[in-house]
Amino acid sequence: MSEPAAIAIRHVSFEDLGSFAAPIEEAGYRLSYHDVGLHDLSKLDPIEPDLLVVLGGPIGAYEEAQYPFLTNEIRILGDRLAAGRPTLGICLGAQLIASALGARVYPGPKKEIGWAPIQLSDLGRSTAVRHLDDGPVFHWHGDTFDLPADCDLLASTETCRNQAFRKGKSLLAFQFHPELMQAGFERWLIGHACELSAQPDVSRRQMRADTGKYAASLQHRARAMIEEWLRGLKPRDRTGLQD
Repeated sequence: MSEPAAIAIRHVSFEDLGSFAAPIEEAGYRLSYHDVGLHDLSKLDPIEPDLLVVLGGPIGAYEEAQYPFLTNEIRILGDRLAAGRPTLGICLGAQLIASALGARVYPGPKKEIGWAPIQLSDLGRSTAVRHLDDGPVFHWHGDTFDLPADCDLLASTETCRNQAFRKGKSLLAFQFHPELMQAGFERWLIGHACELSAQPDVSRRQMRADTGKYAASLQHRARAMIEEWLRGLKPRDRTGLQD
């Protein structure tokens, strides 16, 4: 029996799987990246991967005219979600999932950049997301979205109500970045330098200090969360085989 396959759609090189990579591989998945701009999204089978992860990026899910690949990405997600295949979304990935499920994605009231806690819903406290509750998580986004129909809200912030949601056991999406690690964090500051230059209230020095203070705890909590979520997938979801 071959290993189940996990594919991560990556939009920019430094927004990778981070702390999620090791537990996904340890759960038995053969992990690979599908880099937008290098690999042809139209050739990606929406159903075949046993796990699909859609990562973040500094564009809007509604910018199909400027970034035509988004049309393919939303189509892939629509087909995959209709089939109930295991899917995980982070930041832009969560926004694209929301769009594929028919929800509106749009600019939020203000950008959330830096470390801050989330508030779990009552349901969120009963799911694997509860592991993320004990301490701040990392945020970097300007857009938000309406909660898609038939999805459950798991976490919020004062600025952005829809911070985490699920649909059944096979779909989990985060507006924030639970996968962030201290290793490589400077790449975020370099890669988003233009955005930061337009945000005078956001301190690079403070983000570095906060990352040094909070990232290790988040990595531990995120591992516990993703391990539990992966264990909750049905056997046929994890392997592509029938029970």
